[in-house]
Amino acid sequence: MSSAAAVLSIAVLGVTAMGFAAARWGGANLSQLEEWALGGRSFGTVVSWFLLGGDLYTAYTFIAVPALVYGVGALGFFAVPYATIAYPIALVVLSRFWVVARRRGYVTTADFVRDRYGDRTLEVAVALTGVVAAMPYIALQLVGMRTVFAQFSTLGAAGALPALTIAFVLLGAYTYASGLRAPALIAFVKDTLIYVTVIAAIVVIPAKLGGWQHVFSSAESALARRPHPSSILLAPGQYFTYATMAFGSALSLFIYPHSITSVLAARSREVIRRNAALLPIYSLLLGLLALLGYCAIAAQISAKDASNVVPLLFARFFPNWFTGVADAAIVIGALVPAAIMCIGAANLFASNVFREFSPERSSVETLVAKLLTLAIAAFALLVVFFVPVPFAIDFQLLGGALMLQIFPAFVLGLWTRWFHPKALFAGWACGLSASCAMAVAAGFNANFTIHAFGGSLTGFIALYSLLINLFVSALLTVVLRAARLSEGLDRTSAVDYA
Repeated sequence: MSSAAAVLSIAVLGVTAMGFAAARWGGANLSQLEEWALGGRSFGTVVSWFLLGGDLYTAYTFIAVPALVYGVGALGFFAVPYATIAYPIALVVLSRFWVVARRRGYVTTADFVRDRYGDRTLEVAVALTGVVAAMPYIALQLVGMRTVFAQFSTLGAAGALPALTIAFVLLGAYTYASGLRAPALIAFVKDTLIYVTVIAAIVVIPAKLGGWQHVFSSAESALARRPHPSSILLAPGQYFTYATMAFGSALSLFIYPHSITSVLAARSREVIRRNAALLPIYSLLLGLLALLGYCAIAAQISAKDASNVVPLLFARFFPNWFTGVADAAIVIGALVPAAIMCIGAANLFASNVFREFSPERSSVETLVAKLLTLAIAAFALLVVFFVPVPFAIDFQLLGGALMLQIFPAFVLGLWTRWFHPKALFAGWACGLSASCAMAVAAGFNANFTIHAFGGSLTGFIALYSLLINLFVSALLTVVLRAARLSEGLDRTSAVDYA
C-alpha cells in the first residue's frame, strides 16, 4: 500500500470512529427524532459554523467547481458570487423560519407548509421534492469520492466501486447510530484538512508552474483553442447564463433539506445571524479552489473526466504522503455533507410522508428516519452510475432546479398567506414538470436554450421553471379566490413569527 493510500485509510477509519463516538455526545436520547436528527437543537455558534461549512462546502467545492473551470473557463466562477449572494438571503429567510420552527416544533420545511396552508397534498409534495432533490446532491459527493478511489485502482472509475460502497456503508452505519452529531463532530476535522490542503495548493502549485501570470496566460491560450463557449473571460452570450446560475443557485441553497437540518440544530436565532456573517469566509476558499481549474490547464493535465483534475494535480506536485492528506480532505469533505443530506431527506419522508402528522413524535418515526438514511445513501449510489451529466456540478444544479419549486410555498409563505394552497400545488407541478422536461431536452445539462423571435437565450433551468411556477400559482390563486374555493386553515399566528 502506498503512503497516500495509507494516510487516506487512516483518516477515513479515524473519522468513522469519531462518528460512532458522537453517539455519546451530551448523553442524549437518540431514540427521539429531535435529538437524533437535530442534535437536540443545541449547537452554538462554533459548532454551527463548522456544521454549516461542512454541509455547504462539499465535494462540490473541491471537485466540481475546479472541474467546471477546467472544462469551460470563466463560467465556472459563477459559484463564487452565488455563495456570496446566498448569505443575505439566509439571514432574512432562515432567521425567520428558525423562530417559527422552534416555537412550533418543526423538523422540516414541510411541517411549516402543512400548518401554514392546512393542505396535506401540498405538504407531501414539498416533502417528496426535498427527498428527490437531495439524491443528485448526494450523488455529487459520491463523484468526489469516486475520483479519489479511482486513483488507486488500475480499473479507474469501475475499480472504485468497492471502496465507494465500503465508504458509504460506514457513513450509513455511523449516521444511523449517532445522527446529526456525527457529521457535526467530523466537520471539525474536515474543515481543518481542507484549509491545510487548499493553502498548500495555492502556495505550491502556481509557484511550480511559473507563477500566476503564466497560469492565466497558459489557460487563456488553451481555452481559446477549444470549441466555444470555453474562454478565460465571459463572452457576452454567457452573461445571462452566468447570472441565472448564480442567482438561481443562491435562492435554492438554503432550502435544501440538509441546509434546513443544520439551521434548525442551532441553539438560537442569534447563532443563525452570526453564522450568516461568518460563513462568507468560506467563499474565499471557494474562489481559491476554482483557480485550481486554471492550474490544471497550465499543468497540461489530461483527464477524460474533468472531475479527476484536482486529485491529478496533487499527485503531480506533492509528495505521496501529502497527496493522501489531500485525498482524505476530499473524501471526508464528501462524507460530512452526504450524512447531513441523508438525514435531511429521511426527516422529510419520515415526518411528512410516512405518517399522518400527530402532536407527538414517536420513537417509531425515528427508527424509520434512521432506516431511510441507509436507503437514500444506496439510491444515490445508483444515481452516480446511471444518470450521465456533462460535469459533476450539474448534479447540484439539477437538484437546485427541483428544490426551487418549493420556494413559493415555503419562502413566500413565511411572509404571506395570499397564495391558495391548490394553486401552489398546481404551480409546483408545472414547475417540476418543466424542470424535468428541460433537463432531459438539454441532455442533463443544467442550462436550457430558449429560441424565440429569431434569437436565443441560454439560462439556468431552475429560474425558468420557477417563473412558470410563480405564474401558474398567482394566476390560479386569483381564479380560485374568485370562485370562493375553500382553503385549508392556517394554524400559525403572528405570535409565532415575532
